[in-house]
Amino acid sequence: MNTLELFRSTPIVPVVVLDDADQAAPLAEALLKAGIGAIEITLRTEAALAAIEQVASGFPELCVGAGSIRRAEQIAQVSDLGARFCVSPGFSVGILAAAESAGSHLIPGASTAAEALQLYEHGYDLVKFFPAELSGGIAMIKALSAPLLELNFFPTGGITAELAVQYLALDCVACVGGTWFVAPDRIRAGDFDWITEQAAAALRAVS
Repeated sequence: MNTLELFRSTPIVPVVVLDDADQAAPLAEALLKAGIGAIEITLRTEAALAAIEQVASGFPELCVGAGSIRRAEQIAQVSDLGARFCVSPGFSVGILAAAESAGSHLIPGASTAAEALQLYEHGYDLVKFFPAELSGGIAMIKALSAPLLELNFFPTGGITAELAVQYLALDCVACVGGTWFVAPDRIRAGDFDWITEQAAAALRAVS
């Protein structure tokens, strides 16, 4: 399955920040119970790498990816731990080359027409639109997709439950990334039943 096919079948992707790797397993269980098929664990904490490895090894039915890729060497590192995709807030020549070398499913970030066109020239048909709301939101995606017909977008940043429905109504939006149903304070508190309820509600809203 290529990257675009994967995310067409996974309309809402939780974008997660974990302070403790021990939170990974109960979070994965909560998301699977809700019907979520993928998770993006961001490389913003020291616990992230261990969390990715735990989800990859313990929950193969949940497609785990690494977010906040900032350096080329992180691509191979997370791939070795079992990450099945990588997400970057932007892109660099080094990151693109590393993803190609590792055979990694990379979703690089873009927020302008120039960036999106560069990525299309490199063979990408799915790009992260980030930070979505601060970069013009739905109106900006509509404007970008008009001349860039072949591109599909994965908007993240500032998206709420209500906005997710609006974004996913666009044909050029493959999926959205969100944090509203995986709030860090709820994860720290171990409120995984709440996460299951909110994630299930989010899926129902966009189905």
